[in-house]
Amino acid sequence: MTTAVGADTARKPATMAQALGRALRDAMAADPSVHVLGEDVGTLGGVFRVTDGLAEEFGEDRCTDTPLAEAGILGTAVGMAMYGLRPVVEMQFDAFAYPSFEQLVSHVARMRNRTRGAMPMPITVRVPYGGGIGGVEHHSDSSEIYYMATPGLHVVAPATVADAYGLLRAAIASDDPVIFLEPKRLYWSKADWSADAPERVPPIGRAVVRGPGTGGRRAATLISYGPSVPVCLEAAEAARGEGWDLEVVDLRSLVPFDDETVCASVRRTGRAVVVHEAAGFGGPGGEIAARVTERCFHHLEAPVLRVAGFDIPYPPPMLERHHLPGVDRVLDAVARLQWESEWTEGSAAR
Repeated sequence: MTTAVGADTARKPATMAQALGRALRDAMAADPSVHVLGEDVGTLGGVFRVTDGLAEEFGEDRCTDTPLAEAGILGTAVGMAMYGLRPVVEMQFDAFAYPSFEQLVSHVARMRNRTRGAMPMPITVRVPYGGGIGGVEHHSDSSEIYYMATPGLHVVAPATVADAYGLLRAAIASDDPVIFLEPKRLYWSKADWSADAPERVPPIGRAVVRGPGTGGRRAATLISYGPSVPVCLEAAEAARGEGWDLEVVDLRSLVPFDDETVCASVRRTGRAVVVHEAAGFGGPGGEIAARVTERCFHHLEAPVLRVAGFDIPYPPPMLERHHLPGVDRVLDAVARLQWESEWTEGSAAR
């Protein structure tokens, strides 16, 4: 990514939604094969205004409003990709994507393997997902495990403004299909960022330590992604008053998964808690906990714990605060990490 001569490179407050919109604009400007399609992405600019202005700048042929037919939208994208285009599909809300799963599982995820690599599938599927905005049923699902369990897909979930831009540009440039999970409740989160000189971020497949531990004795790792990363950072700050030293790992990429960064942190701390909004049973946390346990077993001082949404359909807006993992639930899990061994050793040392 280059910076235009005379461009304003000053860092200014920007929202995640603005960074996503700029990533789409820059990708479309850089490559005429990039096309955006979805419900209300054109004239309206998307429900969350992420695609605002794209139809006006690039024309309706490249930013196209579609019928309310998710299977048709993604099936069309498959044909576009087969003919050399790079479609970026917007599924208006997380649960709206379910009718398109036949196209996703049978064709999007398999085409490159089916053709022995001869036919790439450079499709990016943008999915506004998760809760925290008071949405009703079908508007607040955390459906990442369905995508994670489908071989052939890459799955990413940004938690910062910089990652929203950088990961989306990387997803659009990829020859593999990418499910791009956009945490709705972070759309309006802000950070100082330069649209004309966006900072480089690690590639898809790499995790980042957002809140490094201080090397304290009562240490643990919080592993999270997307909307739960700010919750973990807040919990880590609150935990200092309890004498805990919590390190926060932002996965960023669920598939491919960065075992190296995650396990390096867990080996340092000896304890881990996985935090996500999706349901606990059969959810992402189970896979993550298994991977950590397999690779870090002899470093663990306690079982890997999970803090997740409850095993229920997403609740009505007035009840979602009870469903979503919060700071108190994270700290409750940290308190259950078998610290008794630390206290016993400390008493013996004295």
